[in-house]
Amino acid sequence: MVTIIDGTDAVMGRLATTVAERIMEGEQIVVVNAEKILVTGKKEMVFARYKFKDELGETNSRKGPFYPRRADLIFKSTVRGMIPWKKTSGREAYRRLTVYVSVPEQYSGSATERPEQALKSIGCKYTSLGSVAKYLGSRVR
Repeated sequence: MVTIIDGTDAVMGRLATTVAERIMEGEQIVVVNAEKILVTGKKEMVFARYKFKDELGETNSRKGPFYPRRADLIFKSTVRGMIPWKKTSGREAYRRLTVYVSVPEQYSGSATERPEQALKSIGCKYTSLGSVAKYLGSRVR
């Protein structure tokens, strides 16, 4: 059984913790609309943080660290940081997560779930993960 979660207007950290807990329990999760996930903080500060990470990884050499630019991969790496990656259970759980920008055809008619915890009201400034990806130079919009 696959659970489809809609990321529209969900706070990234709250959604990532929910997803991390559920994939560690053995559930297979698909997150759609990753570009509409919200990142809290001032827009300039969020852009500066991700731009700094992007500049750390040299694209001219084969050495890392490599940080993603696409919205779906940014969210997936956020979830990866919340699971025990160095253990077999963490790697198997990570394989149970799939993230998409927008909604693919195979999931277009399916019922989606929206976690209550991730949809709480935000009392601060925020920006979308899609705008962060666009700022970093992602080709997937």
